[in-house]
Amino acid sequence: MAKRILITGGAGFIGSHLCEKLLQEGNEVIALDNFHTGRKNNLEKLFANPKFELIRHDITDPIKLEVDQIYNMACPASPVHYQSNPIKTMKTNILGMMNMLGLAKRVGARILQASTSEVYGNPLEHPQKESYWGNVNTIGIRSCYDEGKRAAETLCFDYKRTSNVDIRVIRIFNTYGPRMIPDDGRVVSNFIVQAIRGQDITIYGDGSQTRSFCYVDDLVRGIVSMMDQDHFIGPVNLGNDGEFTVKELAEMVIKEVGSKSKIIYLPLPQDDPTRRKPDLSLAKEKLNYQPTVPLIEGIKKTIQYFKASLNA
Repeated sequence: MAKRILITGGAGFIGSHLCEKLLQEGNEVIALDNFHTGRKNNLEKLFANPKFELIRHDITDPIKLEVDQIYNMACPASPVHYQSNPIKTMKTNILGMMNMLGLAKRVGARILQASTSEVYGNPLEHPQKESYWGNVNTIGIRSCYDEGKRAAETLCFDYKRTSNVDIRVIRIFNTYGPRMIPDDGRVVSNFIVQAIRGQDITIYGDGSQTRSFCYVDDLVRGIVSMMDQDHFIGPVNLGNDGEFTVKELAEMVIKEVGSKSKIIYLPLPQDDPTRRKPDLSLAKEKLNYQPTVPLIEGIKKTIQYFKASLNA
C-alpha cells in the first residue's frame, strides 16, 4: 500500500537516491532539506512527479506534517562539512532528532534514523559488530558527528522506551556513487576528482588504513528493507564488507580514469580510524541483505558521473 513518506536531507547524496526509489514504489514523498550539503539539482527529474514535494526547512526547527514514515537522513556526513560548523552538526543530530521523533510520536509514524559507523570511533574491534560500544574521543574534532550520532541513537531508544515510538536504526558505512559532492573530502570523491583533473592524489597517512566501500544502490535497498521490518528495530550495520586499503583505492581510480596523477602522502588527521569494516551478519540474517555491486564496477559508474558533472 502506498505511503506518505518524509525524507529529511532528501536533496543529499543518499537522500535523493532514496526519494527516487520510494517514488518508483508508488509512494508519496516529501523531501525536506536546508541545502547545506543537499543540492536541488539532485532532485530535478522528480519535480514533474505529482507525488513528489520539496520543502526548504532545517530540522533544528520543528515542523508539522502528516506522514506514515520518516527517514531521518539530514546531517552533513563528511568531515569537511560537519567540522565546518561543529555546533550546527550537534544541533542537527540532537535537536533535529528530537523534532523528528516528536513528529513521529504525534502522528504515529515509523521513523528510521540514519546513524553511522562513526559511532564505533577508531574501533578496537574488527570487524565491527552492532554489539560493540565503540572507541570515541568525546572532545576531538570528529566528535560533533560521532557523539551527535550516538546521542541521536540514545534519543531513538528512549522515545521507544518511554512513548513506544516505532523506531528503526541503521549504521551506515562508507557509501559512494553518483551525486557525491566533489569537494566533500571523502576518499572516493577526492581521488576521482583529483584523477580527472590530473592533480596529485592526496593520501592522508601511509595509505595502509582500510575502508569498506558500499555503492549507493546497495545501501538504499538495505535502508528500505530495514524500514519495512515489522519486528526488528536495530541498530543494524549497512554497507559492504569488502575491505580495501586507501592506497589500493587510489591506484584503482588512477587506472580507471586513465590519469597521470601521482600519489602524495600527507599527515593523518586526528582520530582518523585505521580500520573500518562492517560485520554484516545481522543484516544478512534479519534483512536478507547482500551488497551486489563490486567496487570496480561502482567506481566506473561514479567516474562517469563525475566526468559528466565536472564538465557540465
